[in-house]
Amino acid sequence: MGRTVGVIGLGAWQLGADWGEVSESDAHATLQAAVDSGVTFIDTADVYGDGRSEQIIGSFIKDKPQLTVATKMGRRVAQEPGNYTLDNFRAWTDRSRANLGVDTLDLVQLHCPPTPVFSTDAVYDALDTLVQEKRIKAYGVSVEKVDEALAAIARPGTASVQIILNAFRLKPLERVLPAAAEAGVGIIARVPLASGLLSGKYDESTTFAANDHRNYNRHGESFDVGETFSGVDFATGLEAVSRLRPFVPEGATMAQFALRWIIDQPAVTVVIPGARNQSQAHANAAAAELAPLSAETHEAVTAVYDELIRPQVHDRW
Repeated sequence: MGRTVGVIGLGAWQLGADWGEVSESDAHATLQAAVDSGVTFIDTADVYGDGRSEQIIGSFIKDKPQLTVATKMGRRVAQEPGNYTLDNFRAWTDRSRANLGVDTLDLVQLHCPPTPVFSTDAVYDALDTLVQEKRIKAYGVSVEKVDEALAAIARPGTASVQIILNAFRLKPLERVLPAAAEAGVGIIARVPLASGLLSGKYDESTTFAANDHRNYNRHGESFDVGETFSGVDFATGLEAVSRLRPFVPEGATMAQFALRWIIDQPAVTVVIPGARNQSQAHANAAAAELAPLSAETHEAVTAVYDELIRPQVHDRW
């Protein structure tokens, strides 16, 4: 992609929908707080609020050429491989260009498409055409599964892979991150706080709004369950957090600890926590200022994962 970005970015799903209500003014304040804290990479998608997230970001980024905005495409139609065509790509990117108010999109990612899409030559030919037509500067993929990431990394035009990576999702460390490093492909770590579980702010009595995916998608009712709490049972996640809490550095929050753990992983380009308000945006960005975690702490994360989390998630994604 040829752009240098800060290691902490901003995920903007919550500015569109599915995380409770976020007003447009609050969204702008969150974006400004993130930028003031050094964030230079914003990740959105055409499906977040059916364009609302893109539109809010588009109104914010005018006269801010230092920002890199990544969007995603493909989830507004039936999830069938036959829908991933050049004509559709042109239409989808034209809509995102209009929403964001730009002539050329910085980075467009296929948004967790059906698995066969990742190994279809015509799909990559179409993406290359979008670059040639200057609709997009670069393309990448967002994936659910390790094998999907590896298929995309093997393609010479792939600039980035966005994958769930956090203290509850260690599988990408085995093959995806080494392959990306060898190929020069960027890694965008998404769902870094396991939908907030790793913020340490939840307990057994925590409830979520009816329009929050942490309520309505607990069992994968609307999309891949791995997107909600990283596929971890809520009670198990709470137990894992309690075991990790003693390793949080003095003066840091549980969320900052979780973000620092990701930053410490070789080959991670940027991590994209979401934020719904200014204080969250500031706090997330401050994780980059923490010292790297100790080897003992990294071993503790792995031990907790192996005992509690691995049996639930490791073979699924």
